[in-house]
Amino acid sequence: MNARTRWMSLIVLCVGMLMIVLDATVVNVALPAIQDSLGFTQAGLAWVVNAYLIAFGGLLLLAGRLGDLLSRRGVFVAGLAVFTAASVACGLAQNQAMLVAARFVQGVGGAMTSAVILGMIVTMFPGPREQARAIGVYSFVAAAGGSVGLLAGGVLTQLTSWHWIFFINIPIGLVTGIAAVRVLPADDRSRARTGLDLPGAILITAALMVGVGTIVTPTGRYALPLAGAAVLLLAGFLVREATARNPLVPLPIFRSGTVSGANAVQALTMAGMFGVFFLGALYVQHLLGYDALGTGLAFLPTTTIIGILSLRYAERFITRFGARTVLVPGLVLIAAGLALFARVPVHGSYATDVLPTMLLIGTGIGVSGPALATLAMSGATTEDAGLASGLVNTTTQVGSALGLAVLATLSAVRTHVAEAAGTPHPDALAAGYRLAFWCAAGLVVLAIGLALVTLRPRRAAATAPAEQPEYATAGL
Repeated sequence: MNARTRWMSLIVLCVGMLMIVLDATVVNVALPAIQDSLGFTQAGLAWVVNAYLIAFGGLLLLAGRLGDLLSRRGVFVAGLAVFTAASVACGLAQNQAMLVAARFVQGVGGAMTSAVILGMIVTMFPGPREQARAIGVYSFVAAAGGSVGLLAGGVLTQLTSWHWIFFINIPIGLVTGIAAVRVLPADDRSRARTGLDLPGAILITAALMVGVGTIVTPTGRYALPLAGAAVLLLAGFLVREATARNPLVPLPIFRSGTVSGANAVQALTMAGMFGVFFLGALYVQHLLGYDALGTGLAFLPTTTIIGILSLRYAERFITRFGARTVLVPGLVLIAAGLALFARVPVHGSYATDVLPTMLLIGTGIGVSGPALATLAMSGATTEDAGLASGLVNTTTQVGSALGLAVLATLSAVRTHVAEAAGTPHPDALAAGYRLAFWCAAGLVVLAIGLALVTLRPRRAAATAPAEQPEYATAGL
């Protein structure tokens, strides 16, 4: 494959990824409109996001393995088709059940599409410098797509209605699917289909769904039994993977401290970040009085900085200093931004209370995102690149879903307690948001500590390049 074809393929993959990431956040700005239209409670409203994220996170590993066994291009294109069809159903939804169910199917399509992207990138770009540049582009799309989604959601909700945040996926999905068939290299494989671990996929998906349901409704009388069921399902998944002939996730992959550490850091970081995007959008709307478009524009500085750093400087930083060295300062900036956001007043100002946070978080993501992706894929081989890619995306989506569930629940409980004590509603809302933002900052601080412990630079800098995968030598 020549260089022109590789970079055209990267563009197609990134457009597909952008559509998936956008849809994970584009609904955030439209949530108040969706709540008014369909009558969701605040706790129920989180399931408009969580239904998507749980299906996404639960099926990413299976989708990645399907790509390894059958065809990464085929899984990518099939996922686009499922995602686009589900978008139509979301846009046509007339009640809560229909929207949540359609969002779940969207998550299935999203998992199929995104699970194989990193695996295709590391196989198409084997050279360290070229791969670092390609991962920088991917990381920009994956990270900045969240804040772009807030802007897109604001524009569409403001100018049309919330239904169009889903309908807009139809032309994008169709064009991307056609381009994928024409541009992406054919990679049909002849490995046996007995390698598919459907029981493992069912167990991990069920564990995730039950676990998040427990977190979203922590005070219900079924909370303890549900938590126990989630633990049993997860244990069953681990037993299955340890004994299956062709496991969904070969457990030896976690023996690599770099791979395990990078994925754990990713999960903690995303748990803090995604909940803040969700609650931050509500803060600027409910307390600062922004409309949907204004809310999207409020997050635009984050996207701009992520783009500049990911596309222009990430490859240089990683190549020169190494991914481990670059990662920690980026996480520190994210934690600082979240801690600053935790000071938001009831009658705040965008320039002093929101913009500094956007700048710090954008800088932190632009620096740490490509470094984390590079580390998480550092142990992948050509044969298991799809699994490694699916694992990266799984930790991202699971961290996002659990973070959203925890932070949204903590915020709602704190607000309820404050109102019960006689606190005015705006002050009670602010108290709930501040608690969630402090917890988000704490999650990223934990990620920093974990990175320092598990992602130590190799002392044996003299390790021969021939002993490592070609694409694992980019300053790791």
